[in-house]
Amino acid sequence: MKNHKFMWLISIMLVLSVFLAACGDKKDDAGTTEPVKDKEEDKGTTEEPAKEVAQVLNLIETAEIPSIDSSISEDAVSFIVLNNVMEGLYRLDQDSLPVPAMADGEPEISEDGLTYTFKIRDAEWSNGTPVTAHDFVYAWQRAVDPATGSPYGPYLMAGMVKNATEIGEGKAEIADLGITAKDDKTLVVQLERPVSYFLSLMSFGTFLPLNEEFVTAQGDKYASNAEAMIYNGPFSLSDWDGTGNWKYLKNDKYWDADTVKLDEIVVDVVLETATGVKLYEQGKKDRVVLSAEYAMQFAEDPDVVNELEMSVFYFKMNQMRDGKATPLANADIRKAIAKGYNKEELADAVLANGSIAANYLVPQEFTFDEDGKDFRDYSSEFSAYNVEEAQALWTKGLEALGTDKVTLEILGGDTENAKKQQEWFKSELERNLPGLTISLKEVPFAVRLELDDTSDYDIQSAGWGADFQDPISFMELFVTGSPQNKMNYSNPAYDKLIESTKTTYAKDPIKRFEVFAEAEKILLEDDAAIAPNYQRGRMALMNPAVKGLVTHPFGGDYSYKWTYME
Repeated sequence: MKNHKFMWLISIMLVLSVFLAACGDKKDDAGTTEPVKDKEEDKGTTEEPAKEVAQVLNLIETAEIPSIDSSISEDAVSFIVLNNVMEGLYRLDQDSLPVPAMADGEPEISEDGLTYTFKIRDAEWSNGTPVTAHDFVYAWQRAVDPATGSPYGPYLMAGMVKNATEIGEGKAEIADLGITAKDDKTLVVQLERPVSYFLSLMSFGTFLPLNEEFVTAQGDKYASNAEAMIYNGPFSLSDWDGTGNWKYLKNDKYWDADTVKLDEIVVDVVLETATGVKLYEQGKKDRVVLSAEYAMQFAEDPDVVNELEMSVFYFKMNQMRDGKATPLANADIRKAIAKGYNKEELADAVLANGSIAANYLVPQEFTFDEDGKDFRDYSSEFSAYNVEEAQALWTKGLEALGTDKVTLEILGGDTENAKKQQEWFKSELERNLPGLTISLKEVPFAVRLELDDTSDYDIQSAGWGADFQDPISFMELFVTGSPQNKMNYSNPAYDKLIESTKTTYAKDPIKRFEVFAEAEKILLEDDAAIAPNYQRGRMALMNPAVKGLVTHPFGGDYSYKWTYME
């Protein structure tokens, strides 16, 4: 912030009166109110008057942005960006509850729960064009169109939005999708079935509006750089050419711009934790997520913040590659791998950042029944570490394959943390499963997404964060044909159970949870289609001057709308 001192001295006289008027009650990221007294309220204190602070937040990201086209985006980094530069019918508030955003109040819902009528508030895109109901119709139709290749559009809308399934099967036209604009201010959505989490889903990136005129004019260049987009959220993207670092600038056209205090957010891509920590200690960055050795080093530091994320990481085990069955097509081989490494050691010694061992897919403390009972209490734990069982399964699998040696590749990231985990996986599995050789393929995140899309891997170190607050956000990932499956796994019994949670048991929340638990057992124990590793914890150093930075358990990880520098 030293770089801003000169400009601060020049500008303070201009902003002082505005600042004093703005120093009302502000909420920090725990939701507690911190009243700031102005001069007239001061009853005898000798404190110096509050000084103006540059409203610039300096952050680190460990990966570049793969895509900020909301129809195409499918990763955590992109959804963080979209959550701060765009806004849907709803957004998550400071308590991660869905609240109306582009929607002007709550929708009118038909008695059968199948028709939602939204009024669109007065709002503008960053180029001054009004946001209308037509922008939502265009965006949803674009996302569900098979020609777009959206990883989320067909997946989320099929079986939920009227005619989405038929469009995917070529039995209906794009215009038949159950979303219409009665006029510029009235949007009507028709569902195939009642969906209890529908409004929560309306804050998700795939359902953001798009201005058809602008997108069409940009053509293939749309969302390829900061200037090839327009924004309707709290910030606009800046200084991004499609790769590398970026900035957020306050969007003065945003309908709730008065709430936004930050003028600028500077984001630099930094792969190494050591570099990030150094930048933090030098005062050049306001937050850095810590890897294991730094998490232990700074565990007692007053700047440390701890968070348990609603993200679970696991091995995807690909059963067919290049048109040929892999050794992982054998269930005993998959089960041996799933039981063949110590997840407690991984969480406590390798990660050491508050992550916890996971023998499950749906996270702890994520979703609850109407009595507050955690979904995890409905289900069990699966594929726990057991070397003896793993070796017995391994021997059985090798015999079925007619060999005593197998070589498998683990596809993972190229960050410091990812490399450390992958080396540990290699050591553990080769030690515990005789005859197994592991090769490591460490690539940038965007490359890993490409390899995943073509199923060009044996084992992939992957993870998933919740999109909305329901078990299906995780459980539907591995149904046959899911765009997140991409490991050639298919079980009709599993598919049938997941479908029943959307139809037969849609209005029976207790039975839904029980069916999800049954499906989780099939996925993780009976089939060992994936091998869960850990539920991610996050330990970070954060500048105490940063207030109101909101973290979300699902959707985009962070909201900066309420953040300010104290």
